[in-house]
Parts: sequence; C-alpha cells; structure tokens
Amino acid sequence: MDLCIIGSGYVGLVSGACFAEVGHHVICVDNDQRKVDALQAGKIPIYEPGLEDLVHRNVAAKRLRFTNSIQDGVDHSQVVFIAVPTPPQVDGSVDLTYIERVAREIAGVLKPGEYRVIVDKSTVPVKTGEKVADTIKRYNKGAEFDVVSNPEFLREGCAVPDLMNPDRVVIGSASQKATDLMKQVYEPFRAPILVTDVNSAELIKHAANSFLSLKISYINAVAAICEASGADVEMVADGIGMDKRIGRNFLNAGLGYGGSCFPKDVKAFIAISKQLGTPFKLLEEVERINDSMLDRFIAKLRDSLWVLKDKKLAVWGLTFKPDTDDVRNSVAIELVNRLVAEGAHVTAYDPKGAEKAVEWKLIDPDKVKLAPTPLDAVEGAEALILATEWKEFVNQDFEEVKKRMHTPLIFDGRNQFDPETIRGFGFTYHAVGRPNG
Repeated sequence: MDLCIIGSGYVGLVSGACFAEVGHHVICVDNDQRKVDALQAGKIPIYEPGLEDLVHRNVAAKRLRFTNSIQDGVDHSQVVFIAVPTPPQVDGSVDLTYIERVAREIAGVLKPGEYRVIVDKSTVPVKTGEKVADTIKRYNKGAEFDVVSNPEFLREGCAVPDLMNPDRVVIGSASQKATDLMKQVYEPFRAPILVTDVNSAELIKHAANSFLSLKISYINAVAAICEASGADVEMVADGIGMDKRIGRNFLNAGLGYGGSCFPKDVKAFIAISKQLGTPFKLLEEVERINDSMLDRFIAKLRDSLWVLKDKKLAVWGLTFKPDTDDVRNSVAIELVNRLVAEGAHVTAYDPKGAEKAVEWKLIDPDKVKLAPTPLDAVEGAEALILATEWKEFVNQDFEEVKKRMHTPLIFDGRNQFDPETIRGFGFTYHAVGRPNG
C-alpha cells in the first residue's frame, strides 16, 4: 500500500521504517528541512536499536523516502498517518496545536473525489478525532475522508521489535471502508486486531500507559514498606508477579518512571478526567508517589554521606531508560541537577545520552563533568550512583571500579546489581526497597 506519515520523530520514523520493511511504500513528511536533509543523507537523528539498518535498507529498496511536502505525501498515499508531537501544557492537558495545524494542511491539499483515510497515530485526548474531522471539513467542504484512531504502543529502546511484532493493533473507526483499509495496512504484521469506535481507541492509549505507571508507583510504595521492615522488594515483586493475573513486568522498584510518555500521559489523563467531570484521584496519587521517589533516594544519600556539598559523586546513566538516547524528562538528569544544586561534584557517564543532555541544555557541562567511560567516571568518587540500567554497567570490572573509587559505596537506583555479588567485592551497597549494607 501507499502510506504517508506526517512527523518523523520517534513514532513517525520507526513506524515508517517498519511499514516499509513489510512491503508498503512510505513517504515520511517533516516540516524540519534539516531533519529531512539528514534523513535523505542517511543520518538517523535518534538512537534506537535496529532502526538505522531498517531505514537504510528500505531507502535503498525505494520503499521509504523523506520530504517536507504534505502535498507530495497526501497525493501519493491511500492512508495518511499524523504522528506529530502532542506536548503537555502547564496544567497537564495536551497541546493539540500541531495536530490542528496538520489537519488544516491536509485539508488544503485533499482533492475532490480522492478518498483518504486520516489516522491519528499521536497520543491524543479522547474526542480529538472528532476535532480533526471537523477541522478538515471546515477547510475543505468537498473532501472525501474518514478519521481513524490508531494509537502506538512502542517502547523506546525496543521500538522496532514492538512494531514488527505487536501484541495488538487498535483501530478506532466509524467507517467500514476505513477499517478495511487499515486492516490491509496491518495484515503483514499478523497481530490481533481490535476494532473499536474512535473515542474508545483514543482512551485505550492513555488508560494503558496510566495503568503501567500505576504498577510502577505501586511497587515503589511497597519498596518503602520493605525498607522499613527489612524485606526485599525484588523477592516481593517476584512473588506478586508469578500471579498470572498480575505479571512481573513493570513491577520494578527504583527512582520512578520518566521519559516522554508516562509522565505526560498520566498528567493528560488526570486533566482529561477533570475536564469530563470525573476526577481520577487514583492517578493523582500515582503521580505523587512517583514524584516522591527521588526525594527518598536523595535522603538515603544524605543519610549515608551526611553532607552532599563538595562530595565527589559518580553517576552512571543519563537517559530515562536504557537502549535509547532520549533524555526528555529523565529522572537520572533530575537527580544529577539536584545533586549539583546541593554542591556535589558530579561526574556522569552515559553511552548514548550525554551529548543530547548538553545539546538540549538539560545539564550544565561547566557544573557536571562528562566521562568517556564508566571507569573514568568513578575515578576518586566517594559514591557511585546507578541511575539508568544500561546492561554494560552490570558487566564492569568491579575490582577495578573499587580501586579507582575513594570510598567503595554504591547506590543502585534501579536495583540492577546483585547485592551479594557487589558486597563480595567489598562495597557497601544501597538499593531501593532492599536490605542495605
């Protein structure tokens, strides 16, 4: 099929590459000419395992191309996906400026008698599909189209396998014609397809991400009880997760969730529920627990180190999760900045995110030293803090780590290390919801 994706960020670029990989012809549109030029030159603006090879392969096969022209994309496609940013506003509600602008631009290029399916791929509040349809009708009286909601469920760091092997595809549609075309788009993926009305599909994404956030905050609340009682939250989570009704995924205690999705989607769902007159108090508590985790962790640092001012601290990890270079809303970066604000001397290492953290002015390179390797980061450190669970951190030579550190003290903010192994090297080990020492 001939597909157009408007927006070449995480969702748009990964979706476009995966659609092309299964045989569709895809035009990715972006209004940032520098990004288009870079993509045409084979430069991938984000790090995502497997994405670069996927893009290069499908560009070479002429199934994937890039342009800044919505006219070009819409003219040559049966289905047009909208995958532009939906950033949060101050009150937590979603800024739909980009969605509205793209809807108007699509209306401006639709030709009479040429039917198109317009797909909301971005994460949007319920009833956005209705607004998109109204906008297109307002600016193009004779357009023949249907609006569909098709939320994405990719996880940064494993977005390619998530899209190539989805556990479900949600199609929110009021038109059988549009539904049939969407089923053709996803037929090569051989995934279960759930067809709903548009409003239900829009709610599914916010409800799903909020529920996963709830699981994280729940286990973090349990972790506080474990610390107070001497229990081990990892063992408790294993016991809970063995119940098939619950499952082990997202029952990982730590510094809390971050990134570009969970915080934004929880805030948005809280705002949506208030706007609909049905306040979601449970989600407000989920958010409160998550926000408290960093306070608890820093209190643990103070309890051990007493005063943080002038302490030399090493931090491993800056991205909000491993296997991505995404540093947006990263708890690790917030931790670093709070340590610096207390006067600590921080040296940080991250295999993919350090450059973007500086480029986006999320950390001050005059105040935070960036190390080229994990071992360089711990040189002379009075404590090592693991803030992002990159696999390479587990595989370090901890005899060498200990030799380079001033004090053999580790604070594991992601419960990544095996306590007995780390203590066997002579470290004092602190984690989240686990016995310390």
